Amino acid sequence: RTAKLIVDGREYLCVLRDVSATGVKVKLFHPIPPCETLELEVGNGDRYPVQLVWCREDQAGFRFPGEIDIAHLIDDNRSRFPKRQIRLRVDHMATLHVHGLVSDVVVRDISQQGACLECDQRLMLRQPVRIELAGFPPIFAKVCWRQQPRYGLVFENGFLLDELAHNLMKLHEPGVPKPYSGNMAVGQRYPG
Repeated sequence: RTAKLIVDGREYLCVLRDVSATGVKVKLFHPIPPCETLELEVGNGDRYPVQLVWCREDQAGFRFPGEIDIAHLIDDNRSRFPKRQIRLRVDHMATLHVHGLVSDVVVRDISQQGACLECDQRLMLRQPVRIELAGFPPIFAKVCWRQQPRYGLVFENGFLLDELAHNLMKLHEPGVPKPYSGNMAVGQRYPG
C-alpha cells in the first residue's frame, strides 16, 4: 500500500511492505534526509509517529512508540474521502500558463494523476493549463473542479509512482525555493 513518510513536515512517498503491532517495513524511493521527527501517514489519513531502526538501499524499518492496532492501520475505508490515490501536501509556489498569460500560483497538493492549486486567476472547467513546479517537468493538465480560489487539475499524462516520488524529492532539495509560507498574497512573485 502506498503511504506517506513525513520528515520534519515534508511529505515523501513510500510503500508499506510489512506491518506488525510494533513496527513497519517500507520501500523507499530515496534516502531519508536528516531529520528530527518522522511520521507515517496511511491511506485513511491516520498518522503514526515512527523511529528509524534500520535502512538498507531502498528499504527501511521503523518502530512505533507503542503497540498499534494493525487492522486500524490498514483499513482504508475509514477515510472521510472515497478511496483515491494518495495526495502529498507541497504548498509550493509555481507558475501557471493559460492562453499566453503567466501567473504565480500555490500548488497545495499533488498525486499521480492531479493536483490542487490556488490562484487569483479565474479558471474555467476543462480549461487546459501548464504548470511549472520546481523539481518537476512541465505539467499539462485540465481544470476538473473549482472552488475559487482553489482548483483541481487532472494531468494529461500522470506520473508513475517512482517518478512522482523522485520529483518530490527534488522539490525538497536544498537550493529549491522554500515552500509557500502564507505571508504573501497569491499572484505576487515568490522571492527565492
